[in-house]
Amino acid sequence: MKKILVLLFLTVGAIAAQAQEIKWMTFDEAIKAQKKNPKPIFMDVYTDWCGPCKLLDKNTFSDKTVADYISKNYYAVKFNAEGNSEVNYKGKKYTNPTFDANRRGRNGIHEFTMFLQVQGYPSMFILDKKGDVQAPLVGYRTPEELLKDLKG
Repeated sequence: MKKILVLLFLTVGAIAAQAQEIKWMTFDEAIKAQKKNPKPIFMDVYTDWCGPCKLLDKNTFSDKTVADYISKNYYAVKFNAEGNSEVNYKGKKYTNPTFDANRRGRNGIHEFTMFLQVQGYPSMFILDKKGDVQAPLVGYRTPEELLKDLKG
């Protein structure tokens, strides 16, 4: 019986260790949190139709080491480049005036996506502790590649 309990405990522990997830927030939530406790922002700019974006979620962001590193060192933001969220950045409000919730597939580009000058999807941006946008990481990254880029 003790062996079964030990095995069960180890199995549950192993599953919990693999289930680490990044705690995503909105851009406005991250900016607000950054003002209280300065920390860089890691922002994943994606679209619903982007295959490499989905692979990034499945393979890279779900990796325990990546999730731990991002969660510890950044406020993590997931931003839909064609979504309808409102973004307030440096005194300006950005929206997506062409968003159509009934449209299937691609939607209009969000004004904040244009401000960031996104060149492709996925694009990942770091905003420093002051909230200033740094150079993007464009394209799919394996967990090892993303960690290397983030650690510089």
